[in-house]
Amino acid sequence: MFGFKPSKSAAAIATSADAASFDAFSKAVIGVVDRAAPSVIAVRIGKRRQDAFDGAGSGVIVTADGYALTNAHVVSGAKAIETVLHDGSEIGADVIGVDADTDMALIRLNASKLPHAEFADSDTLKVGELAVAIGNPLGLQATVTAGVISALRRTLRSQSGRLIEDVIQTDALLNPGNSGGALCDGKGRVVGVTTAIVSGAQGLCFAVPANTAQRVIPDLMRSGRVRRGWLGIGGQTQGLSTALVRRLNLGQSSGVLVATVVPGGPGDAAGLRPGDVIMQINGKSTDSVDAIHRLVDGDTIGRRVELDVFREGRMTKLSMTIAERPQ
Repeated sequence: MFGFKPSKSAAAIATSADAASFDAFSKAVIGVVDRAAPSVIAVRIGKRRQDAFDGAGSGVIVTADGYALTNAHVVSGAKAIETVLHDGSEIGADVIGVDADTDMALIRLNASKLPHAEFADSDTLKVGELAVAIGNPLGLQATVTAGVISALRRTLRSQSGRLIEDVIQTDALLNPGNSGGALCDGKGRVVGVTTAIVSGAQGLCFAVPANTAQRVIPDLMRSGRVRRGWLGIGGQTQGLSTALVRRLNLGQSSGVLVATVVPGGPGDAAGLRPGDVIMQINGKSTDSVDAIHRLVDGDTIGRRVELDVFREGRMTKLSMTIAERPQ
């Protein structure tokens, strides 16, 4: 049998500096996995029968008493949920709350004294820093991929149609089944919950930021949903002519056209009519439907706001009390 012995010249290709750099990277990723992997679970979903699991995703345990985050689309339609811990233990779970607008869901495992993740402040992330994804792609539990934070402040359309703000882009590879898993920084802290990939592309993967996830957890624990404000209208983004913008000195080239008004809703009570174009709420631009979604959140429920509305060729002001969006 023939063997191969590398020559001294071949061995000399790798410099000591290169070796040290590679070793440092390996140590960093291993440290992240040691710290974060025990809190990442596989999530099996039964949609047709209680005793058959025909869907899968990932989750991140966030409290020692069994609360875990995953994606709303992972648990959608679930009749039964089973989770698999890092050590292989299988534990049943229940859905506590779902927020389709951020693609977040909170489940609770039927266990306690569990390893749980530590969150980082996702607002402090820098493009180029280490990103390690841990999840359950294609049923392969506790799979680790590493890359960098590719971009910040992306937006992603959720299944409910609303934009998820400040989404993290990474080239740490994700596959079906990674949804709901952890995206970690170099210290093993969770900076995002992995949520989406671009089909047919490579290295275009996204995560809901940790700060967004932490904002919805209290509402999901308390009431199973996230409270948001409601105008009681149906609308669409409407561009305005350059001449009109100049004549009225509007400072924006679009608003939200009121297409329908819900009878008895806040918009109806305020006097909004189909054909009105909402330009501002409390002096802040509403140049798109997404802008209204950002301005009318849970904190505005029950509050009186002032609307600047373009109606029949002139600007008018209306006053409205924001209501809670019906389920």
